[in-house]
Amino acid sequence: MSVAITYRITHRTEYRYEEDVTLSYGQLHLLPRELAHQRCISTEVRVEPRAELYVERLDYFGNRASYFEIHEPHQALTVTATSLVEVDELAAGVSLLGSRSWEDAREELRCGRLPEYLEAVEYSLDSPLARSSARYLEYAAQSFSERRPLIDAVASLCSRIHSDFEYKPGSTSVATPLAEVFEHRRGVCQDFAHFGIACLRSLGLPARYVSGYLETDAAPGREKLVGVDGSHAWLSVLIPEAGWLDVDPTNDQFAGERYIVTAVGRDYGDVPPLGGVIYTEGGTEQLRVAVDVVPVH
Repeated sequence: MSVAITYRITHRTEYRYEEDVTLSYGQLHLLPRELAHQRCISTEVRVEPRAELYVERLDYFGNRASYFEIHEPHQALTVTATSLVEVDELAAGVSLLGSRSWEDAREELRCGRLPEYLEAVEYSLDSPLARSSARYLEYAAQSFSERRPLIDAVASLCSRIHSDFEYKPGSTSVATPLAEVFEHRRGVCQDFAHFGIACLRSLGLPARYVSGYLETDAAPGREKLVGVDGSHAWLSVLIPEAGWLDVDPTNDQFAGERYIVTAVGRDYGDVPPLGGVIYTEGGTEQLRVAVDVVPVH
């Protein structure tokens, strides 16, 4: 019998502008997905100033996306998404179906006719932020030796990314090319996810980008701080007959019940937490993001 953990997630984004913004158009990927092991009990999005139009839909990848418009002049914009999510504790270990060699798994995914295999084809192709290359293939080959079990190889790849790359906030941006991340061996979670995806695609394996949250531990002897959690990113690889397996190279572990999924896509460009267009003579003076992921007992 599985045990569920309930989390309250608050994601607050605040923009302050140098001059009046006359119009704002925004899209959000902040609402948790419905998954076999994850259920969204409730969710609320508050936009300030009040949005003239707010709608929700399912996007191409099956994510819950929100769209809003603000027509009145404003010098600040605040978007707060609050969700209550229930996540099942995952069983220890990984399915034995992942014990087959990565070559056999790749062949089955290429030749199989199951709907999920056909849908996964686009995740094996290049995307703007995660393109395959001979250099990434060479790096991945050190983990994907001949006849090695797929899950072992994926775990090895993510462990090497974790040890070879330095986690350094501020060293990259969403515009930093992956080749530069690879050259300098530093970045943040989205960079490590993109690099792992590019390595897997270079091998011909489907891999997708996962955006969401990770509940973090407080420092020993201290209470959990407020506002220190943030959006997180990891990757997912398709295991034949078992489904998508999420793995986090930033923390060198498989994703478990402390991970909450909001969106999946080919790369970050498909699922930014908040994006849009503004009309103003000035620029963004200040951006603040605060995220809390709190277990509800």
